[in-house]
Amino acid sequence: MKKLSYQTLEEQGYNGYLLKDAPERVLQFGEGNFLRAFVDYFIDMMNEKAGFNSKVVLVQPIANHGGFNLADVINEQDGLYTLYLRGFENGQKVNDKRIISCVSRCLNVHSDYEAVMACAENPDLRYITCNTTEAGIAYDPSCQFTETPPSSYPAKLTQFLYRRFQTFGKEAGKGFVILACELIDNNGKELEKCVLNYAKQWELGDEFINWIQQENIFCSTLVDRIVTGFPRNEAAAINEENGYEDNIIDTGEVFGFWVIEGPESLKKELPFAEAGLPVLITDDHKPYKQRKVRILNGAHTSMVLGAYLAGQNIVRDCMHDDTILNFMNKTIYEEIIPTLSLSEEDCKDFAAAVTERFKNPFIDHALMSISLNSTSKWKARVMPSLEGYVAKFNKLPKCITASFAFYISFYRGTELTDAGLVAKRPNGDTYTISDDRAVLEFYYAHRTDSAKELVHAVCTNTDFWGKDLTEIPGFEEEVATIVKNIEAHGTYEEMKNCL
Repeated sequence: MKKLSYQTLEEQGYNGYLLKDAPERVLQFGEGNFLRAFVDYFIDMMNEKAGFNSKVVLVQPIANHGGFNLADVINEQDGLYTLYLRGFENGQKVNDKRIISCVSRCLNVHSDYEAVMACAENPDLRYITCNTTEAGIAYDPSCQFTETPPSSYPAKLTQFLYRRFQTFGKEAGKGFVILACELIDNNGKELEKCVLNYAKQWELGDEFINWIQQENIFCSTLVDRIVTGFPRNEAAAINEENGYEDNIIDTGEVFGFWVIEGPESLKKELPFAEAGLPVLITDDHKPYKQRKVRILNGAHTSMVLGAYLAGQNIVRDCMHDDTILNFMNKTIYEEIIPTLSLSEEDCKDFAAAVTERFKNPFIDHALMSISLNSTSKWKARVMPSLEGYVAKFNKLPKCITASFAFYISFYRGTELTDAGLVAKRPNGDTYTISDDRAVLEFYYAHRTDSAKELVHAVCTNTDFWGKDLTEIPGFEEEVATIVKNIEAHGTYEEMKNCL
């Protein structure tokens, strides 16, 4: 079977959309599944629907491991790959296939350093996108200007921007629109801070620093799509059906939403709206981030630990259990949405999409994988809704309070190992809790506490919550009651009690 390429598609008589030749206007730090199913998909759609006419140069920012070089695989396929977006949309099962043709090539910044830097001299280049993981946007003062390349992504970017400045420094309009997709708060602004730190540390001059600030737009963005990546178990069958070998097939959910914080002028530059894409350019991305974290992530965190103790294993199955589904919906619609800053209609539309996403028949989203680091997740995703609800209604939210009891009950382990804290479900199955070591050691130290003693210890642990939760009127007492009820009757009965 021939590898996917323009020639292979031509021989097959393929008549779908393809963009073989166009200027390289986008540089992308990150060649992984997420960016290819999200950013590159949107660019490909803009090329087809709005004449954006742009190719993307991918940059593999980390060294090869074990001799495998993804850049080589991408280049062998002319940058082409098959993307499947799958799930539920408006109650219908969807399985959309598209060959993505916006990628021109992939470079490895370690083996192709000079070729990456040479892209800075391309007058057509205008956009830089990146997703270098949450740890990627960090200032490491040990990085040096003379390194080829330095280890941190912001240091690499600073070198790239300096090459651009050297080439076009006096010419207006040759800076970049930089779209950061990392999952940290204010990702674009944090990236800009790091770049400015390197410019100062490396003494690259005030003129360059002024150019960074005046000619470049660092956009903070919110990204939202579950990307499931290479479908290992299905790949052979997919290739057989397509009649070509594609070693970088990508898969994700149908739902996608991108919020870009930037000036109004970007709406003309980036014709997302003209292409009918779910991308919002706004002067403030924070309300949308709040909505996503509190509804989607908050629904996960408040529901999954109780559902797991009730015998469930994957999210989709929870959506087919009326008690668990109704518990989740009551949490979202009656306790979370009233505390959010966006309109009720916006939030309800988003919540309806969340339920469809959780029902996705193509994704087996394990409850145990969502349970990782639930302490920090509960603090970030659920606690603000608890505080907002109490402040607004002057009473405790029933489901959110129960979710805290589910969290404590889930963490009642009896054996501490290198892998984590081992606990037991009511059905007798053991499971291993994964969290920061200090969290696991705390729960292990309190393993023989009564429900009342444990709840008091957890609520007063200001290292976990940044505050003493016993100061919320009635919260400690109510959680202790629910934990006792769970010991007697289980989490499922407690979900029923909330409805």
